[in-house]
Amino acid sequence: MLRTRVTIVLAALVALVSAPTPAFAAPSPSAAAVQSKVDAELAAHPGGKQTGPNQLTYPGGLIVTVVAPTPNTTQPKPDCPSGWFCFYDFVSFGYPRGQLSSCGWQDLATWKWQDRTESVHNNLPGGSVAYINHAAGTSAHGSDVRLFDVGARQSIADLGGNKNIADHVYRYC
Repeated sequence: MLRTRVTIVLAALVALVSAPTPAFAAPSPSAAAVQSKVDAELAAHPGGKQTGPNQLTYPGGLIVTVVAPTPNTTQPKPDCPSGWFCFYDFVSFGYPRGQLSSCGWQDLATWKWQDRTESVHNNLPGGSVAYINHAAGTSAHGSDVRLFDVGARQSIADLGGNKNIADHVYRYC
């Protein structure tokens, strides 16, 4: 009787040890990895202040740059917060992500975002946003070129020939 119980217990232990382990989702970025991205973004585009574990805010608080997605988000879908329009440093909404909400004309160079947009999302309830290229070699804006517009709740995953050339935005409110 004791021998049978020992055999059953040993068989159960062997079954537990040799059972396949469940698959787990890939771990979210560690705090150190996210901070490294924040530090790299500040080094490449100085002037911002870290205002969250994965975000920087530039002067005036008009723009927020998020350097890494929040845990449990997946790309390639836009994740621009409601009430903002966003521009991404890579196609298919790849991070870093810049975001604005103000109406009117804005110079992306103010926040170190000129010539670095490859995908966009407008998550505003109305209006549109025009992306504009400043004519090279001029200081006046009379020769600026309107590249494309993004309507409310619209996105573009790949700007194609318009990648990395937008210098300004104009939000129509």
